[in-house]
Amino acid sequence: MEKELDLFVDHLRIVKRASEHTIRGYSSDVVQFLAFARENQAETFDYPLIRRFLAHLQRHGCARTSVARKIAALRAFFRFLVRKGIIHSDPAAAVVAPRRERKLPKFLREDQIGALLQAPDPSRPLGLRDRAILETLYATGLRVSELVALDAADVRDSDEIRTVGKGSKERIVLMGRAAREAIAEYLLTGRPALAAKAKEASDGLFLNWRGTRLTARSVGRIVDRCVAAVSDSLKVSPHALRHTFATHLLAHGADLRAVQELLGHSSAATTQIYTHVTRERLKEVYDKAHPRAKA
Repeated sequence: MEKELDLFVDHLRIVKRASEHTIRGYSSDVVQFLAFARENQAETFDYPLIRRFLAHLQRHGCARTSVARKIAALRAFFRFLVRKGIIHSDPAAAVVAPRRERKLPKFLREDQIGALLQAPDPSRPLGLRDRAILETLYATGLRVSELVALDAADVRDSDEIRTVGKGSKERIVLMGRAAREAIAEYLLTGRPALAAKAKEASDGLFLNWRGTRLTARSVGRIVDRCVAAVSDSLKVSPHALRHTFATHLLAHGADLRAVQELLGHSSAATTQIYTHVTRERLKEVYDKAHPRAKA
């Protein structure tokens, strides 16, 4: 099945224009299933085999979200094989994914985000960069993969950024004054100092100490370091700044459809979870503030 898997990966990349993250995940999931089939000396791919595979995952403590993703990968793989005439029927068509646990996204309060944005040291080039990164993530709601893909030319003299997100979908995100000023100062003195250390010039907006483009993992470490500087107990990922962006917009009266567009969600149902967050916050405030809330 190695040849068929390669064709499937090409299909995801070229036809579906899936992200590299999705391609890696789906490919890994299908490889895991094929290995399970070999270990069990399966002669055919059928519904009972897939059910045994899922039971195997659950016995080994695989999370519901991971199981659901593996089912999605197998469905996509077998649909592809049917369309190509490699197999005659889809053994994954009747598989029901486990109901996912709907967790409220983690976000920062306004006082917490304010402290975090003040954490970097603006007297150093890396500090100017880190402050610009934090301000940009909070101001735009960009995914980290979108942030590190930005070129310096993308943000000059504009309060708009054109970015390409999941599924190669292009959208426009907006920047407020604080983010524009932080980027302008970084471009003026911080980035040139970092770029001077590179062997070859980079188009990337955010550079590391060697003058090359930052990776998503590096941004994660930067956020971790800044969070640790302001709190011993707070644990947030860069993606939490995207959650914070959406939550604060809705909490201050933004339209759900507008937030959906800014986040690049294809469905309003995905954005809807942030209204649950704001309602939870309202309930918390009410319970603490109203004299007879718990009477």
